[in-house]
Amino acid sequence: MSHLVVHVVGARPNLMKAAPVIRAIRLHRCLQQYVVHTGQHYGDRMNDVFFRQLELPAPDANLGVGSGTHAAQTAEIMTRLEPLLVGQRPDLVLVYGDVNSTVAAALVASKLRLRLGHVEAGLRSGDRSMPEEINRIVTDAIADLFFTHSSDADANLRAAGVPEEKIYFVGNCMIDTLVYLLDRAERPEIHGVDGRFLLATLHRPSNVDDPVALGRILGTLADISDALPVIVPVHPRTRARITEGGVTMPPTGRLVLTEPLGYLEFLWLQQHAALVITDSGGVQEETTYLGVPCLTLRRNTERPVTVTLGTNQLIGDDMDGLKRVVSEVLSGQSRPGRVPPLWDGRAGERIATILAQILTEEQSEA
Repeated sequence: MSHLVVHVVGARPNLMKAAPVIRAIRLHRCLQQYVVHTGQHYGDRMNDVFFRQLELPAPDANLGVGSGTHAAQTAEIMTRLEPLLVGQRPDLVLVYGDVNSTVAAALVASKLRLRLGHVEAGLRSGDRSMPEEINRIVTDAIADLFFTHSSDADANLRAAGVPEEKIYFVGNCMIDTLVYLLDRAERPEIHGVDGRFLLATLHRPSNVDDPVALGRILGTLADISDALPVIVPVHPRTRARITEGGVTMPPTGRLVLTEPLGYLEFLWLQQHAALVITDSGGVQEETTYLGVPCLTLRRNTERPVTVTLGTNQLIGDDMDGLKRVVSEVLSGQSRPGRVPPLWDGRAGERIATILAQILTEEQSEA
């Protein structure tokens, strides 16, 4: 008898974490799987290209929820997902990361009394002004199985009262995808950038929703580009804020704004950048694995292992500090960092093996 696992994904980071788990589950005859895409991210540049490059099959169902406020998007996902899960009656619902799709699916599964597994469980920034932090806390409060990627995540779950036997330290699925595709990274064609360069990404509300703050960051990046070109693939959220908020754009100099890039193109840029400036959680992890200096424009991080072991430094909103640290890194004053334990490209395999073992043992005991 086989057991059905339903994966619920909705945004680019979910796809990068789910791909290695989906690939590994295929090797277990006792497991079947069904992939639900909520449609939280959509369109070619934000979604379709990732399915192609990550070698993911088309989802079995796409809920097509699109954009909206946090409440509207979460509610719409719940409304459309519930009848699907009622019909499928899976043995396990697997959610990934900390986006609205994650918490919405977790709530539906829990209320239907379906077993819930959370991949990338236990992360905490301590900052409840971040929507993602609320999603993490709620999802972990109702999950049944917790798959973690660092010892600090394990400690956070224990502190919240999660029983030890429900916590599985498996490693980092995001790094699985990086390892799997690293030798296929593709250099993008970016006009005017031939030699060394810096890479920057911005999408956090704290950085892009205030036109003044966003203008300061872009102005600082323009100043930094006097030393080396700065490539900025612009997230749709950031592009909208620039357009709608009337952000005063600095003289571009060698500040190069591009459209969102596919995974393989962005991976090449990360691998070859002199340093990366970001507010993304996943980029903090990928640069740590690649050994590339990372400067994070946040005052906190839910991924502290990238600071304690990796190449990441928290800069906050100190633009003078950002310029200073960039100068130090470019002059060779950066720590090499090291790869955290179990970030070895096999986290997805571990998750699949654990699920096969748990579900098979329960069947034999029934």
